[in-house]
Amino acid sequence: MKITHFLRQRRQAVTATQVAEYFGVCKRTVYRDIQCLMDAGVPIRGEAGVGYTIDKKYYLPPIAFDADELEAIGLGISMVRQWTDKQFADKADSAFEKIQAVLPASLQGELKQITTYAVPTRPPVPWSVSFSALREYIRARRKIHMVYVDENKQQTHRTLRPLALFFFNPVWLLAGWCEKRQDFRNFRLDRIQQLDVNEETFKDDPNKNLSAYLAKIESCND
Repeated sequence: MKITHFLRQRRQAVTATQVAEYFGVCKRTVYRDIQCLMDAGVPIRGEAGVGYTIDKKYYLPPIAFDADELEAIGLGISMVRQWTDKQFADKADSAFEKIQAVLPASLQGELKQITTYAVPTRPPVPWSVSFSALREYIRARRKIHMVYVDENKQQTHRTLRPLALFFFNPVWLLAGWCEKRQDFRNFRLDRIQQLDVNEETFKDDPNKNLSAYLAKIESCND
């Protein structure tokens, strides 16, 4: 969103190099972000050897948040910073910056007056597998193979349809459909000794997907 404001303020076309220098990023990031904006319908035009321009009639309306909504967003981002990995925390910060960029001036001050914070009573139990990679495998529906140590310190090999990640302070759990047990299982990230992704993807199965998992959890709580 900052790029759109930057382009609207320029009377002439600007190159990717100029944009990169202004924001302190690499040109590759500029190309990616501008392409994302164009895909979203922002009227940016790029011409080789000339640079980028934006239709000056384009106007992005301010997002209408009230103070409580902004505080809720700030709290959520604080929790992501505290309880996930750096890569995911950076994404949360990036999202917050984009929200800031489109807030009307009357609400900018609210961001500096957030008084609700998430401070962990104890840090999450450390894990060695990639948190961000797991999220990608879940989105892409990629089967995973892992070496896992259970609560009895017994090593076991599992093939899993990964479905979701859950945080139960102070541990993260990977929920999925276990092919060995033919049922849903939860696995602590800190007990996963080795994890390999399979090239095989899996189709959505109404009996083995996240909705079915959550329905089973809900029925157990009734």
